[in-house]
Amino acid sequence: MTKIVNHWIGGKTVEGASGTYGPVTDPATGAVTTKVAFATVDEVDAAVAAAKDAFATWGRSSLAKRTEILFRFRALLDAHRDEIAALITAEHGKVHSDALGEVARGLEIVDLACGINVQLKGELSTQVASRVDVSSIRQPLGVVAGITPFNFPAMVPMWMFPIAIACGNTFVLKPSEKDPSASVRLAELLAEAGLPDGVFNIVHGDKVAVDRLLEHPDVKAVSFVGSTPIARYIHTTAAANGKRVQALGGAKNHMLVLPDADLDAAADAAVSAAYGSAGERCMAISAVVAVGAIGDTLVAKIRERAEQIKIGPGNDPTSEMGPLITAAHRDKVASYVRGAAAEGAEVVLDGTGHTVEGFEDGHWIGISLLDKVPTGAKAYQDEIFGPVLCVLRVDTYEEGLALINGSPFGNGTAIFTRDGGAARRFQLEVEAGMVGVNVPIPVPVGYHSFGGWKDSLFGDHHIYGNDGTHFYTRGKVVTTRWPDPADAPAGVDLGFPRNH
Repeated sequence: MTKIVNHWIGGKTVEGASGTYGPVTDPATGAVTTKVAFATVDEVDAAVAAAKDAFATWGRSSLAKRTEILFRFRALLDAHRDEIAALITAEHGKVHSDALGEVARGLEIVDLACGINVQLKGELSTQVASRVDVSSIRQPLGVVAGITPFNFPAMVPMWMFPIAIACGNTFVLKPSEKDPSASVRLAELLAEAGLPDGVFNIVHGDKVAVDRLLEHPDVKAVSFVGSTPIARYIHTTAAANGKRVQALGGAKNHMLVLPDADLDAAADAAVSAAYGSAGERCMAISAVVAVGAIGDTLVAKIRERAEQIKIGPGNDPTSEMGPLITAAHRDKVASYVRGAAAEGAEVVLDGTGHTVEGFEDGHWIGISLLDKVPTGAKAYQDEIFGPVLCVLRVDTYEEGLALINGSPFGNGTAIFTRDGGAARRFQLEVEAGMVGVNVPIPVPVGYHSFGGWKDSLFGDHHIYGNDGTHFYTRGKVVTTRWPDPADAPAGVDLGFPRNH
């Protein structure tokens, strides 16, 4: 019997009423294992209404109560991390160790939310004028929404809702319809932790659900992670409807390798950053820029390591890379490799014909490595979102920097070098939101914010960290003057000695 994933509204499971369902496949087998209900406009409205009702009390609840619930949620999440990782593997396909890493990075933001008290402290200036004080405080927005991608079905929602609800907001999540089960399990754990009904809600679906959230008058802010075209649409539409928006888009992350770099370390980093999670992550390194005469040696080292990666089902402990999320996505990724030679690239490794014995119907693709890729090639220009690494050759640091800064994307980047001066110059000159120095995937820890530049981010706020707290709250300034008790009218005794 096929499993059905329904909505979570007002603290309980709500069966889909639309009659429309989306298929959820096991990427390792290609078999449809689950159906997910697609929400109607009325069902989205019901979730928003539940969140709005809950905000009337949750928004005024004490910080102590909110963080107490989050501490309990954190303990439950830690206890169930293997279970959640298994759900991720079953629907996304990533190997279990990678799925566990995803849960761990989500836990990091829950940790941050548990200590939100410090970030919500206000400011006070006394005696700005005679008997006048000015204070600044931050207050929750109300109902906020999150629209999250398939590649991190647990982590990315946890980049959003723990901070949002810790700040006093209520939340409506629209997770990816390709792997929805992990988010529902998170909702169940929140309820078990004591989160009041309606504070966290989930509606599944497609563009109908998304558009209703973007236009709903009671949704005050929208957080999104996904591709650049959709991020641009989310930002434009939500902003036109008067909402605060943080929309994180796609990427083409470059790794600049200078001639003095440790090439073994650089090759190790390139392989893990390009092919980990099958390349389905916005922080993957998809372009290595080799400076000077090191290119041939670096490519040989990358090839040697890439050929040793074991591809197989995510629940096989020996697998190092799993399948892609859907057959359609696998075919799209393969098209970039098949067309690369005609565009002037040298195909060093072609993974497009890869299959796994016993799982022939899975969404498999092997490792692909393209060398001497021209900047005009589609494999370089587009975000492929698969295990394809492009190597570009330049003669100088300046040429490499100009190439990176010429990209329309500015999510993350890295430099590999032993030269501290070169690294310092790079971190100041490169046009990207996150920079790694001998670190290939510079995803910030939870108390620093995540986000890119240029076409990788639409909106002013990065996600989590201090930016997350500011995004989910709004500032208020209060100017106060109180009469001095000594100035009270005659005949009124306020209990103070009248000695003036």
